[in-house]
Amino acid sequence: MASFTLHGIPVSRGISIGRAHLLAPAALEVQHYLVAEEHLEAEVLRLQEAIAQVHRELQTLWTELPKDAPTELGAFIDVHVLILSDPMISEAPLDIIRTRNYNAEWALVTQIEELSAQFDEIEDPYLRERKADIQQVAERVLKVLMGSAQLPSAELRDDYQPQMIVVAHDISPADMLQFRDKSFVGFVTDVGGQNSHTAIVARSLDIPCAVGMGNASQLIEQDDWVIIDGDAGVVIANPSPLVLDQYRARQGALLKARKKLLKLKKTPAVTRDGTAVTLLANIELPEDCPHALESGAMGVGLFRSEFLFMGRANHAHKTPTEDEQFEQYKKAVLAMKGKPVTIRTLDIGADKPLDGAEHTALNPALGLRAIRYCLSEPQLFLTQLRALLRASAFGKVRILIPMLAHAFEIDQSLAMIEQAKQQLREAGQKFDPQVEVGAMIEIPAAALSLPMFVKRMDFLSIGTNDLIQYTLAIDRVDYEVAHLYNPLHPAVLQLIAMTIQAGHKAGIDVAVCGEMAGDTKLTRLLLGMGLREFSMHPAQLLAVKQEILNSDLAALTAQTRKILRATEPQAIAEAVAQLQTL
Repeated sequence: MASFTLHGIPVSRGISIGRAHLLAPAALEVQHYLVAEEHLEAEVLRLQEAIAQVHRELQTLWTELPKDAPTELGAFIDVHVLILSDPMISEAPLDIIRTRNYNAEWALVTQIEELSAQFDEIEDPYLRERKADIQQVAERVLKVLMGSAQLPSAELRDDYQPQMIVVAHDISPADMLQFRDKSFVGFVTDVGGQNSHTAIVARSLDIPCAVGMGNASQLIEQDDWVIIDGDAGVVIANPSPLVLDQYRARQGALLKARKKLLKLKKTPAVTRDGTAVTLLANIELPEDCPHALESGAMGVGLFRSEFLFMGRANHAHKTPTEDEQFEQYKKAVLAMKGKPVTIRTLDIGADKPLDGAEHTALNPALGLRAIRYCLSEPQLFLTQLRALLRASAFGKVRILIPMLAHAFEIDQSLAMIEQAKQQLREAGQKFDPQVEVGAMIEIPAAALSLPMFVKRMDFLSIGTNDLIQYTLAIDRVDYEVAHLYNPLHPAVLQLIAMTIQAGHKAGIDVAVCGEMAGDTKLTRLLLGMGLREFSMHPAQLLAVKQEILNSDLAALTAQTRKILRATEPQAIAEAVAQLQTL
């Protein structure tokens, strides 16, 4: 097939080369993992047994049909038995397990998607409708499989490490976390923007990703060779051998440069003129803590707790219990070995709904989300606060409240933290009574009313992703307006600078925990504004540290004052580029 190039939005740096793995929406609902060679036959047997069990279920249905049941019912069962016996269902998925090392559920869904696509091509409407029967039979088998004991995702042998690039119309942050296996080396989606949560998770996984690619999932075919140039937001399908060699060489050079950065791991983050800067890590799960420490992080500046609330469709409780949450927060606190862990309270809504929650708001980004949602669900909020406070008995925990805009929201949040403390005292549970509480500054109203924040809060953290979204009235999930998302807009820069200055004046810490903190092109600008605390994905930390080590603060501060007085986008962009030379 001829080579072609697609242009989208670059969201995660680096180059990935691998085979396309097309992911249809239905496939997202099952587990994805690769099975080691020695477990393949056991996985084949698991699928065969599930098919046999569905056979028995259908047989029982047939024998227990009431005498007065319509004859069509028996005919439908017969059709399902025939489908189940067809080699396309009973044998083809077994071959996928053996050749691609997929787990049983994934192999079955892959085969069903391929069959469904074939049925869509059939002109006869009656035959085309049989696709639904195939999907119903597959659903029955999947239910049995999901109820059976899962084989652990065993480490693959070194001789089987396929490089796969996931191609999908869209993929949620929770679904992306399924693909932490080292075999998945890149993501391509039709929709999404530079700062959608999908993009943020791709960066946190340190995997090249290109979003907003239009119709990539329709143009790229299963097992096509694909190159993702994460820096340019370019995807090349079916590249020529020459192009493939060029990109492999570039990939090798990038890996070399990255290895060089590792030498900075233990070097303190200090500017050329001796000013110390604190570098923290953003994490999604406690399992990310070792990576944070390895990258030299001085603590966790943002633990996005909502990821503990996602992917719970099959749990007895739709939201994690207090003990479940406490164990996860405690695990992160212990893993960070005495370094501070800043945990953001539940921030759901917009592009991160809870499982099963439908958006009823006309605009979820402006609706009941983050602290608004938590204050409307006081028991859910108190449960989380108690779990957070209990974890503070095991190390330094800081509580971060997202999306505050009003004084009464701050006061209600602080009152609920006091209520949670009182409940723990009555239960005889230990916690740190001096736990610090901070506010996310991510709504322009908050940045324009800082005195009421610095009076009540122990620290501030600027969430630049939402601050930019709300300042510019841009839905960062909508790829049609994603090109308007601009961190260097003069209004955005003014709000950030005001927040940093207000924090310094009040003597409280101010961090940036949004994506701007990890963008090396903006490191010197933020330093010049007076920022001394950056929180970012561990993968970005060493590159940012290198920028800090090479920075002269006096020169940066003078130049940044000029940038903050500028109003023309071109002039700002050019002046920010010049900072790289200071």
